[in-house]
Amino acid sequence: MLIDSHVHLDRLDLSLYDGKLDNVIANAQAQGVNEMLCVSVDLTTYPQMLDTIRPYPFVHASCGQHPLYQESLADPEQLLKLAQDEKVVAIGETGLDAFYAPETLDVQTQSFIDHVAVATQINKPLIIHTRDARQQTIDILKQGHADRVGGVLHCFTETLEMAKQAMDLGFYISMSGIVTFKNASELRDVVRALPLDRLLVETDAPYLAPVPHRGKENQPAFVRDVAQYVADLKQVSLEELATVTSNNFRTLFLQNR
Repeated sequence: MLIDSHVHLDRLDLSLYDGKLDNVIANAQAQGVNEMLCVSVDLTTYPQMLDTIRPYPFVHASCGQHPLYQESLADPEQLLKLAQDEKVVAIGETGLDAFYAPETLDVQTQSFIDHVAVATQINKPLIIHTRDARQQTIDILKQGHADRVGGVLHCFTETLEMAKQAMDLGFYISMSGIVTFKNASELRDVVRALPLDRLLVETDAPYLAPVPHRGKENQPAFVRDVAQYVADLKQVSLEELATVTSNNFRTLFLQNR
């Protein structure tokens, strides 16, 4: 069984699936993907996201505001209140993006600090988005005592050194379809060096469809392609990769449930 550790089901174009999320789920299950984590990017649309996934007990949720959705600061008290829902297993996604939005780094930083504080207060792991802000990200995690709750650096594209710093704080490293891209040779080297017991796999659907699905909307079913690619890099079977990453997911997100 495979788990898609990071997907945005509420942002899929359902017209591609006859208007039904059930068809997305069926596609995933046909590929052995029987569990997933639907990740919040915006507290405004978060209640609607929860309504979308509530009928599916095997679809978990996170609560948070993406650093690129930072026109205004998320209210920490609102975040704390919204994160109490029984579906929520994580806080995020949160973090820093100095690649796409360096001009909002001050706002991103305060939001990130607030998310870490809420996560440690309610003992839920963090989902981290980080781009071109390696040391700042690690520093905020350390200063906020994020090692108490752990989390994941999702859709990882950074260095092995950053991965090691994050793992020292109890974080996992998640690979998306980017690892299959032609220009991702350095990332593939990172994957080869990472321990299996710290890896997760994800789609980040509807974005970043892996080879051989480039040009299509991504969907949870395609996490099988990511997993197979990572398994080949690690020189293990798909079955072993699926078992280990699923156990990692449960250890991180579900051990307190």
